[in-house]
Amino acid sequence: MEITLPSKYKIIKSEGNSAVFEIENLYPGYGITIGNALRRVLLSSLKGASVTLVKIKGASHEFSTIPNIIEDVVEIILNLKQVRFKLDGDQPQYATLKVKGERKVTAKDIDAPSQVTVINKDTHIATLTDKKAELEIELTIEKGLGYVPVERRGKEKLEIGAIAIDAIYTPIRKVNYEVENMRVGDRTDFNRIKLLVETDGSISPEESFRKAINILIDQFNSLIQGAEVSNGKSSKEIIEAESKESIEDITKMKIEDLNLSTRTINTLTAGGVKTVGGLIKKTESGLREIDGMGDAGVKEIKKSLMKLGLSFREE
Repeated sequence: MEITLPSKYKIIKSEGNSAVFEIENLYPGYGITIGNALRRVLLSSLKGASVTLVKIKGASHEFSTIPNIIEDVVEIILNLKQVRFKLDGDQPQYATLKVKGERKVTAKDIDAPSQVTVINKDTHIATLTDKKAELEIELTIEKGLGYVPVERRGKEKLEIGAIAIDAIYTPIRKVNYEVENMRVGDRTDFNRIKLLVETDGSISPEESFRKAINILIDQFNSLIQGAEVSNGKSSKEIIEAESKESIEDITKMKIEDLNLSTRTINTLTAGGVKTVGGLIKKTESGLREIDGMGDAGVKEIKKSLMKLGLSFREE
């Protein structure tokens, strides 16, 4: 029997920025092979936009505080990381935020050029508590792939008061898939994939799904056409090096960027865990040994790691 080809994908559920895709008639065992490949590409290889640099009036560094504002600079930066953008073109763009008076500040207050679209305008940024309060921020917004910590961007020559921040470029918020057996002819061990994709709104689930498929097609086409040699290194060596670099970047991600609850972040910090790398070095039982870490916290952390394709160390 020849290895058969799957049917064209179908969208079986679509709601807002999430959709469920179904692929049927996959040859036995190919459900996990294709499902996992799509999941990893979706999470790591789609371009998105992120704030990479901020300059806040009255703040010389990230540990500063600003008069008449509840949040300190660290909290304001964490909130800005949650703001999602759509960027037309590949050039960096610059936006500003200028507000005065007693009020709450959201992403809606960001004044951006026509090349930049603010997606989640209701995202909270800061709280001004006095009529004399002022908040002025200059933002640099860039396009990129995945998660890029400040350390990887090299030594940037920054203006006085400018603060470089870790960039969360990926437009994908969640990818999960499940594989079911299905009947094809007399056989009942063929596979069906149901794959859930949730985006940040800067790209549709279907567009992201199709982009992931095309990325995989390009990779395999390169294998057939023959890989070029660059700087004396084979394509395999280059890809392996880039893959290792990508994993290292993720492990450097701060736990504050995992969208965990404040309680869980404080518990981890008190337990000496500050990065994703520190998390995946722990077993699940080891995590529970941290004072204040309960079932809800472990479940929350496990869910966040799964979104990155990671898990706790085996017992």
